[in-house]
Amino acid sequence: MGISRDSVHKRRATGGKKKAWRKKRKYELGRQPAMTKLSSNKTVRRIRVRGGNFKFRALRLDTGNYSWGSEAITRKTRILDVVYNASNNELVRTQTLVKSAIVQIDAAPFRQWYTQHYGVDIGRKKKVTSGKKEGEEGESVPGEEEKKQSNHVQRKLTKRQEGHKLDSHLEDQFASGRLLASISSRPGQCGRADGYILEGKELEFYQKKIQRKKGKGAGAGL
Repeated sequence: MGISRDSVHKRRATGGKKKAWRKKRKYELGRQPAMTKLSSNKTVRRIRVRGGNFKFRALRLDTGNYSWGSEAITRKTRILDVVYNASNNELVRTQTLVKSAIVQIDAAPFRQWYTQHYGVDIGRKKKVTSGKKEGEEGESVPGEEEKKQSNHVQRKLTKRQEGHKLDSHLEDQFASGRLLASISSRPGQCGRADGYILEGKELEFYQKKIQRKKGKGAGAGL
């Protein structure tokens, strides 16, 4: 039979049946869903479509370009995990990449940029030792050697830091090395899993959703 996207076979709004007054048309065809999986073995298929155009069907992906909206930068980074999907929990279990899926991405490229741009290390846990003086001396010397900067660079970094504050939720994520992001592209259509880092109210919303889901899972286990 094949997959068809026509409305000839559907009922009327009132519930009445419609007569099949014509056959299927080529322009009404549908195809199997891509169900793009999270895998390091990247696989993208090229499909010829109507008008001689091409779609790129991603079957397996593990990287994408993710933008940090408030800082107006984009970096290519690894997708580490699928953590939430509003439409179907099965897509989380099977690690399926679709548009609007909430994923965890590697924070390293964004941390490197932030350190370079603002001159501030984020997400680094300070080591607390019994001999504080020894620890302080041991840590401060290599740091000073690495960061030999001209007066001009120091003034520039100071200017950038004025009035700038990183969101506490993002800072916690940088400490864990994983950032929550949303996929905004369609992997099954364009062969890419690009998106943006969650911030502000949207981040809080999805963190609550994920926490609630974890709570339900723990309750079911008991």
